[in-house]
Amino acid sequence: MKLFRHIVLGAAVLLAQVSSASAADARLPVVASFSILGDVVANVGGDRIAVTTLVGPDQDAHVFQPAPDHIKSVARAKLVVINGLGFEGWMERVVQSANYRGDIVVASNGIAVRDRISEEHDEHDGHDHDHHHGKNDPHAWQNPANIVVYTRNIVAALSKLDPAGAPVYQKNGDTYIAKLNELDRWATQQFAQFPDAKRKVITSHDAFEYFGAHYQVKFLAPQGVSTDSEPSAKEVANLIRQIRKEKIRAVFIENMSSPKLLQQISKEAGVTLGGKLYADALSQADGPAPTYLKLMRYNIEQLLAQMKLN
Repeated sequence: MKLFRHIVLGAAVLLAQVSSASAADARLPVVASFSILGDVVANVGGDRIAVTTLVGPDQDAHVFQPAPDHIKSVARAKLVVINGLGFEGWMERVVQSANYRGDIVVASNGIAVRDRISEEHDEHDGHDHDHHHGKNDPHAWQNPANIVVYTRNIVAALSKLDPAGAPVYQKNGDTYIAKLNELDRWATQQFAQFPDAKRKVITSHDAFEYFGAHYQVKFLAPQGVSTDSEPSAKEVANLIRQIRKEKIRAVFIENMSSPKLLQQISKEAGVTLGGKLYADALSQADGPAPTYLKLMRYNIEQLLAQMKLN
């Protein structure tokens, strides 16, 4: 009798494993270009999709070099989701190498794009930055209202690919949008407590212009919108003078950038280097910003804490 029970139990376990494997195999393979976008896609797709992210947590998409495994992931995908706005300059050759023939969703379609070329002189008080993304600032995810647009685009794309799952994608998208709106309301209320003079921040590169415009926070950076640009000695000197002149005390490094330049700038300007902001990538799972919503809340709390000290 015991032998029979063991056989039945073993068969049940094996059946469950096979069923679980079948369920995993049934999930739609979707590739997202970088970690922040991958999290948004996962929130919409839920259990119906399996998301692979090309540029992972704490990695810099600006200097990303695709490897054979990335190309294989794209080749297997049923859908590829990118940010667009020139952010993934390497994506075209990845798609070509993978011989990918499926849909490519540009998540940022429909947002109000910020034009860096026309704004840089006004917003940086004469600083000249070398922008490698052309006229568009690609960092649109730094405004949660834009992620609402991203979410709707992803809902539409997944629903087209998988009509049977459309109600699930719509429900997941609505739930996620409600969380985005809640975050946005909270952030707006928090920043409203501070006068404009305290809403000035130094970061490594120009990744926060959408954030700044949305919440009326002025961001300055020695690098342009891409971390592969190198500021000139004149630009660095101008920035140091501006920090001193405007008494800016909020100086932050970024999770995917070298801190050396800002360490130099903060030392020469006589200010203390603050904490870390998450710009273009999530943290690892055990870090403070493993999801987009947690990333935004963490960044906002860091900025608010520094503003209180100014």
